[in-house]
Amino acid sequence: MVSIPPATGLPAYLAPLPDRVEEWALRLTWLIVVVNLAGTAFGFWYYRFQLLHTPLVMWPVVPDSPLATLLMIGSLVSWRLGRDRGWVHALAFVANLKYGLWVVVVQVVINDVFVSGDPYLWFLFVSHLGMGLQAFVIPRYAEFSVPAVGAAAAWFGFNDIVDYLVPLVGDYHHAYFGPNFAGAADHTVPAHDIAAAAAVALTLLATFLALVIRIRQGANGSRGGTG
Repeated sequence: MVSIPPATGLPAYLAPLPDRVEEWALRLTWLIVVVNLAGTAFGFWYYRFQLLHTPLVMWPVVPDSPLATLLMIGSLVSWRLGRDRGWVHALAFVANLKYGLWVVVVQVVINDVFVSGDPYLWFLFVSHLGMGLQAFVIPRYAEFSVPAVGAAAAWFGFNDIVDYLVPLVGDYHHAYFGPNFAGAADHTVPAHDIAAAAAVALTLLATFLALVIRIRQGANGSRGGTG
């Protein structure tokens, strides 16, 4: 049976959640898994029409947020079962931090969530902010390896390329941004540049934080979750 590891002792910019919140989250692992399962199901439903218009070979790069929450489920479950899946932990950290905060940026800057008061936009804002924050629970029980972080950077960097720069098969594969974006094919509107810049910046930020966490973990000793 796994035990809850001690606090990481990481600085606030690497561990912004209070230690008690981290511990609470880990004690309620299965509830958080259920919440992420619900979010994953909703996410795939949300992307259903875009997937229908996307070549099958490119489906893995379309449903970004539901794949991120699915990775979070894999990370939590592998820890609770006492299995070390370092690459899942790294992918989950980068994915949830990147896409959680990306949607927050989109709702604030592009969709004017604070001005509109739209309940659906608020739902997206709050739920994805939670995604971004839950990423910081992962270093409490998992250790990132450099190859795993490299794999995460490569995959999500590739996502940015096919989403905004070079559509390898079919059209660009980014999510539709909302009512202020004319459509997937229109890359002349400012919303496209904002979304693209946010995606690339967050890929770099999440990768940087994962590597710094890895360095700190190496200096502090291995962070195992089994015991």
